[in-house]
Amino acid sequence: MGAVFRREFGSFFTSSIAYVFLAAFYLISGFFFYEETLASGTSDMSSFFYSILIIVALLIPVLTMKSFSEEKRQKTEQGLLTAPISLTGMVLGKYFAVFLMYVIGISITLLYACILSFYGTVDWLMIMSNYMALVLAGAAFIAVGVFISSLTENQMVAAVGGIISLLFLAMLDLIARLIDIDYISDVLNALAFYNKYNEFTVGIFNLSSVLFYISAAFIFNFLTVRVFEKRRWS
Repeated sequence: MGAVFRREFGSFFTSSIAYVFLAAFYLISGFFFYEETLASGTSDMSSFFYSILIIVALLIPVLTMKSFSEEKRQKTEQGLLTAPISLTGMVLGKYFAVFLMYVIGISITLLYACILSFYGTVDWLMIMSNYMALVLAGAAFIAVGVFISSLTENQMVAAVGGIISLLFLAMLDLIARLIDIDYISDVLNALAFYNKYNEFTVGIFNLSSVLFYISAAFIFNFLTVRVFEKRRWS
């Protein structure tokens, strides 16, 4: 797993992907930080964090799109499948490389909090709760994006598919409001990523929400492993 992780993480910087992701995230999050916090003259970053999940859903596919689609396009996938490493190790190596790149990106939010601390009182427990929400939601989103990438050899298809899938998961609560059938709307609300994320933004720590995101990450990584198990023996 370590070799796959180092190879994948290094590839972000030998291509333009890391720079595109970091530049886009810093630019867009900086705009929201100014609009939601600085321009409002408040040290409360809850509104900023409430808005940032959609940005994350749009940008994570930039990181995940090449995870496996590039291997298929370059015909190096068989090398991975026959390498002396478990399929789980291969998938997790790529997954954690994307996850580390993502954490580096969202760490800018802690710098924003430090800037605010010079002008007012910052509720650091609230900041850390929101940061944890970004980490957990991102962990689940990345697993979804890696899974989508494992299904195609076209990076653009993986990116678009990832964006559509993540926006769908992020907006399930809105879809639930449009459905009049109670049991269906209840199921959609139970699966809605935004509902659980929003709990953290208002300072509510719910263990079930933590387990939800971890479970989602586990399930989609498991599905990715199953995709390659099928290919290995086909």
